[in-house]
Amino acid sequence: MNSKLKLPIPKFLQTLQSSWLSSQARFFQIISPLQAWREGSRLLSAKFLGGLLVVMLATLPFLENAQTGVIGAAVAIAWLLLWLSDRRDEQDQSVPIWTAIHTPLIAYWAIALVATLLSPVRVAAADGMVKLTLYMLAFVSMSRLMRLGWRSIFIGAYLGSALVASAYGVQQWYLGAPELATWTDPTSETAGVTRVYSFLGNPNLFAGYLMAALPLGAIAAIHWRNWGMKTLGILTAILGAFCITQTQSRGGLMGIAAESFTLVLLLVYWWGKRLPSWTFPSVLGGTAGAIALGTILVPTLRKRVGSIFGTDDSSNAFRVNVWQSVLNMIRAKPILGIGPGNKAFNQIYPLYQRSGYSALGTYSVPLEITVETGIVGIICYSWLVFTIFRQGWFGLNRLRSDRDSSGLWIIAAIATLVGMLVHGLVDTVWYRPQVQLLWWLAIAIISSFYIAPIPTEEEENNLQSEDSLDLT
Repeated sequence: MNSKLKLPIPKFLQTLQSSWLSSQARFFQIISPLQAWREGSRLLSAKFLGGLLVVMLATLPFLENAQTGVIGAAVAIAWLLLWLSDRRDEQDQSVPIWTAIHTPLIAYWAIALVATLLSPVRVAAADGMVKLTLYMLAFVSMSRLMRLGWRSIFIGAYLGSALVASAYGVQQWYLGAPELATWTDPTSETAGVTRVYSFLGNPNLFAGYLMAALPLGAIAAIHWRNWGMKTLGILTAILGAFCITQTQSRGGLMGIAAESFTLVLLLVYWWGKRLPSWTFPSVLGGTAGAIALGTILVPTLRKRVGSIFGTDDSSNAFRVNVWQSVLNMIRAKPILGIGPGNKAFNQIYPLYQRSGYSALGTYSVPLEITVETGIVGIICYSWLVFTIFRQGWFGLNRLRSDRDSSGLWIIAAIATLVGMLVHGLVDTVWYRPQVQLLWWLAIAIISSFYIAPIPTEEEENNLQSEDSLDLT
């Protein structure tokens, strides 16, 4: 007797299946000219999309936000045309489009969309929704192309532009640079100290932009074989780290300390089997000691780090007052928030702000996510971050076991994400394209190493037994 019992398909499901197949056939009939055009078009190619992404990464510190947005829109359109013109029967199944990271990513996008539709300032939130969509499509594009051999090209584009920006930052440190805003409490001990900002016009933003320079530069120097590219990595890592300290950004200092610690520990773990047993505790203590010693011996850093604690510094007091107002905003709309984007925030925040404490953001990424998409949104984004680190750890261990040195890029990506997360606890430059796109670049590096799990024999048999209810 056959153990596989095939249930009859209900009539409404047959109708639904027929309608779906008919719609699918019409859709592919509509886009068939696009598929034919792609075969002879240079614009509908991975090279064109990759070129746009290279330009976007290489020009981040030099262009205005709106100009970067135009390039981002071009990337989104190019990706959409490529996706529509894909011949599904000819796709390389060894290069999976969907990874474990995409599930919470799409879930958060859907939550943000609902928050936009229910926002009290719907038009302003729609602007933020468009930006969020462009960022996510940039991630999808980078992740896909990295699997096709673009990983080092994208990383090299960033390192090259970061080196130029860092060199200008060193010049400002040496020759001095005028303050373009009130960045330091005039009554503090560090008032009058030069804070470098390079082409970005803001030291906190410059620190956020350079957060990826040390991990990616260090790994490039280790992994790349060409000595010219190794030199690019070494110089970018050294100058980038130096410029972060000279931005005097307290969030940036916290971030680079966290990412340095993470980078060193993961490198020791990577080479652990070939190192003596005392290496790990020695490196752990040595790294912590070096960070502490550097902070103590450099007077400006010591004073700047010391000003993090307490509310004597006017900047700290300002942030505390903003955070309290933001908490009131969250209490007013706790489930789905006010909708994404700075324009939505700027319209709602004045209703809750304390007198004299106007702000363009929450000065804390977790608070910003919560105020924009509510408790549901912050839970979903936490799921996304957890999945990213989980996939990164799985990929790192797999490549470590295979002795595949490309796994070092995962170490750089994890360290970058840790630095950005720590910096984001006390600042929101994370939302600027110069930082946000690098956040997605690091995630794309992890995603590009994803390998879909191989189904077991039992799972394959279950799939075969469902043939009588196939709605695809």
